Amino acid sequence: MLVDAAAPVPPESPPLPRRTAVRLLGIALGYFMVLLDMTVLAVAEPDLARSFHPSTAGLQWTVTAYTVTFAAALLSAGAAADRYGARRVFTVGVVTFGLGSLACAAAPNLATLVALRAALGVAAAACVPASMAMIAGLYPDPRRRARAVSVWAAVSGAAVAAGPVLGGVLVAVGGWRAVFLVNVPLAALTCLLVRANAPVPTLAPASASTGRRPAGSVVQLAAVAALALGTDAVIALGAGDVVHGAVSLAGAVVATGVLVVVDGRSSVPLLVRGPGLGPALVTGAAVNATLAGVLFVVPLVLARQAALSPLQTGLAFLPMTVPFAVNPLLTGRLVARHGPWPPLFLGLALLATGGLALAGAVHGDALDRARGFAVLLVALAALGFGTSFALPSLVALVIGVAPPGTAGRASGLFSAVRQLGASIGVALAGAFVVDAPATGLVALAGLCAVALVLLLVAARRAREAG
Repeated sequence: MLVDAAAPVPPESPPLPRRTAVRLLGIALGYFMVLLDMTVLAVAEPDLARSFHPSTAGLQWTVTAYTVTFAAALLSAGAAADRYGARRVFTVGVVTFGLGSLACAAAPNLATLVALRAALGVAAAACVPASMAMIAGLYPDPRRRARAVSVWAAVSGAAVAAGPVLGGVLVAVGGWRAVFLVNVPLAALTCLLVRANAPVPTLAPASASTGRRPAGSVVQLAAVAALALGTDAVIALGAGDVVHGAVSLAGAVVATGVLVVVDGRSSVPLLVRGPGLGPALVTGAAVNATLAGVLFVVPLVLARQAALSPLQTGLAFLPMTVPFAVNPLLTGRLVARHGPWPPLFLGLALLATGGLALAGAVHGDALDRARGFAVLLVALAALGFGTSFALPSLVALVIGVAPPGTAGRASGLFSAVRQLGASIGVALAGAFVVDAPATGLVALAGLCAVALVLLLVAARRAREAG
């Protein structure tokens, strides 16, 4: 039976201490730092190329090394948060991220930088599911938790909007190394805020509360291999490298089989199961696929069809990125009052509609006309509002339906599936970007439409069960 995320707060509920809000700010700041590192480096690539004179593939690996290890390590990080305590894992991740960023700023060559970026991805993975589990512990009441999630999403969503602009300022002031140095004070401030003079209450670790052993190293390694190989397969197939993609896909299937078999025998499985969790995972993948695919294809289309500069392209994305920072607050109120389903349905409808409108805007030479560009801006706004309605609602839903003691693992699974969805979105959009970018955007809109149908079915079953 699904947990009602809109359950009313009992009248006698005491007001929360002020330090709870301070800790929430620290948790959100840590996630802000993690997301900022995904976007801020893009504008630094020309300066990085002048320093190291790398190949195009080398530059790509400075970005990909972070995202691939981030996705691959998320499942293990969620299990670690449940096993060792969310605050402990979060703090280790933040400290490692700060020190690793300092090392990146001092990297003497590209190979060292790529290796350090991979380490940053692992540290980032430690922060994300642990932050969700910490919010669940700080706000056990579903209604207050929904509002807290909206604040967390709004602060972290600001990283998406701030990344390109902040990166440009930092590169202008101190070159590409300044992009990494900014993480050091952010990490220190995050640790101070999260401590807030007292321990953060978190949900009881699964191993501590049940006395059972968590998933073993075979399951952890199989999960990492399945995600890493699956991500590599979709990227290779999207690029047209069929042999490479097939080999990676076969490896991902084998690793997934090992994961399912061994994990099914574990007393504390990584693959958390619960009513409504499956559709939420599929939806998270669809939302991230759409977002990542749009971020990949639209800048290329704008450069080719409208001859926009990088700065003009960044400004054109403001209708999509600004809602990430402001709309989650409204979403939190809607989730607290009506539950996660209504804003989630609205978000997916906006994503599907925005994707179709964007496909129409970039079809042919539509951007040569003012009307086509206006449609593109409106479509980007719909995608921004759709994402900012859907993701906070999904977080509240996943935390709500996760069985007791599995908040970290469920959050890690959700985040890992989202990252895999992002890889699928880039591969899908990239497969059509040269000859038919509109076709790729229509396919992404179709993913959101399918997710909407799955959620409608899940919501109906929830009502029948409850």
